[in-house]
Amino acid sequence: MKKIAVILLLVVSIAVTVFAFGGFKGQDGENTSYLRIHIRADSNAQEAQAVKYKVRDKVVELLTPIVAECESKEEAMQKIAASLGKVEETAAEVLHANGFSYGARASLKREEFPTRVYENVTLEAGVYDALILELGSGKGDNWWCVVYPPLCFAGGNGNIVYKSKIAEIIKKFFGE
Repeated sequence: MKKIAVILLLVVSIAVTVFAFGGFKGQDGENTSYLRIHIRADSNAQEAQAVKYKVRDKVVELLTPIVAECESKEEAMQKIAASLGKVEETAAEVLHANGFSYGARASLKREEFPTRVYENVTLEAGVYDALILELGSGKGDNWWCVVYPPLCFAGGNGNIVYKSKIAEIIKKFFGE
């Protein structure tokens, strides 16, 4: 009986994964599966790019517990919307601590994005909901990832760490 339950759970998990990460698109090519994050540097100057990663680390540290227990993209968007001021404040603190006088603006937007590939994950071109964090002018290169479903986040050492809500549910189910 336990084997049947495990197999059924795995089948459901695979189905959910295919649906969630398969790039389900709604009307007009709008991608409804993901909530992305883009942190846009002030410029492409080496210093502006370096501080972008410092801001990223602190913002990810702030957002991780906020979205960790979200059960839907809508819930994640609501929690992040309620935290936009704190995201801006966190980014501004890092910028000022590193000698930058410009601030940061955070917003939730729907924007057109090109196809992006990271390791074995491809996000097709299309319209996505996204947390946009602009540092200063926001004209420099950006760092991106997926906030919901939790696909990846930066680790404390700057490396990308992949997270899987499905794996966490399975571990919890088996008491691991």
